[in-house]
Amino acid sequence: MVVRSKHISTFLLTISIISHVSQPLHFELKSGKSRCISEDIKSNAMTVGKYTVSNPNDPHPFPQSHKINIRVTSSHGNTYHHAEEVDSGQFSFTAVEGGDYSACFAASDHKPDVTLSIDLEWGSGVHYKSLGSLAKKSKVEVMEFEVKALIETVNSIHDEMFYLRDREEEMQDLNRATNSKMAWFGLLSLFVCLGVAGMQFLHLKTFFEKKKVI
Repeated sequence: MVVRSKHISTFLLTISIISHVSQPLHFELKSGKSRCISEDIKSNAMTVGKYTVSNPNDPHPFPQSHKINIRVTSSHGNTYHHAEEVDSGQFSFTAVEGGDYSACFAASDHKPDVTLSIDLEWGSGVHYKSLGSLAKKSKVEVMEFEVKALIETVNSIHDEMFYLRDREEEMQDLNRATNSKMAWFGLLSLFVCLGVAGMQFLHLKTFFEKKKVI
């Protein structure tokens, strides 16, 4: 079986994308403000997340000013995780619908203002393999988790290959449609130019005839 180099490049690109491991995200949040982090998740893909607020008084208990509210929702408005006045937490779910999922963090309004440092580790599909410890904390059996991870890896590569193929076909259709429209536009422009030139010729001929030049 002969595989074209373009398909090989696409496959390698897919492997590179799928094998990427999500890195923890660190950001700051001021009192009375909110911030949302989005993750594109495919339908039926497992996703897990862990968030922690840095304690400025470590090892003493968290001050009340360093508590946050968090809500994880889908693009359709469905809530998958909600917690209030917490300094850390975790969530895990299987996406029923594909699209952008948002984790919105909100800090209570305090005077004087404080700045919270938040660490978020969020992965979906193959990326949630890096959060194995979180899955164990969620009482998911290790063997089951690894099997699901392998199945998810295969499914992700399979889906990504078909997605790239569909995108390639869409781009080819778009190029053909654009070329066709440009060809018709070129012909229309030619006819318009010929029409304008003909009208100018008739106008000049009439003008010179009136002036008895010709």
